[in-house]
Amino acid sequence: MARRDDTDELVVRARDGDGDAWARLVERHSGLLWSIARSYGLNDADAGDAVQTTWLRLVERIDELREPAAAACWLATTARHESLLLARRRGRTLPTVPAPREPEPDPARVVAARERLGMVGAALERLPLRCRTLLRLFALAPSHAELAAALGIPVGSVGPTRARCLESLRRLVP
Repeated sequence: MARRDDTDELVVRARDGDGDAWARLVERHSGLLWSIARSYGLNDADAGDAVQTTWLRLVERIDELREPAAAACWLATTARHESLLLARRRGRTLPTVPAPREPEPDPARVVAARERLGMVGAALERLPLRCRTLLRLFALAPSHAELAAALGIPVGSVGPTRARCLESLRRLVP
């Protein structure tokens, strides 16, 4: 299974022009990129364009990556950005879940919920990068295997690592 330092090594080798390293990076991370593109409601051709453009952006900017081991996160973020741009260009409306009809919310509850959300967001920013990344990507990855690939950790580590990260987040939120 891919390790974070293995991703780091592959990025460094790809930077130096190693075609095999590029092939392994593409093999390792394309599944996640495709799932991100499809989550924006893109058809096969448009999803392929978003994924291809994501790889092109990496080729263009690989020398600028400050943390080569975080390439999977960079790729996921870039895939989201490219997919959103393409969906908007094609005039697609992004999928939404219709909200059930409810009575008007109590303003005090709305304020309290927003304050709580702000506290959670601030606490999330205080977590180590590894935890922030895992928790943010968890919602995007369709499986533990793809999340593990994106993070460069063993599949069996995803659940326990996520649990530890959530516990750390709980301790930071009053």
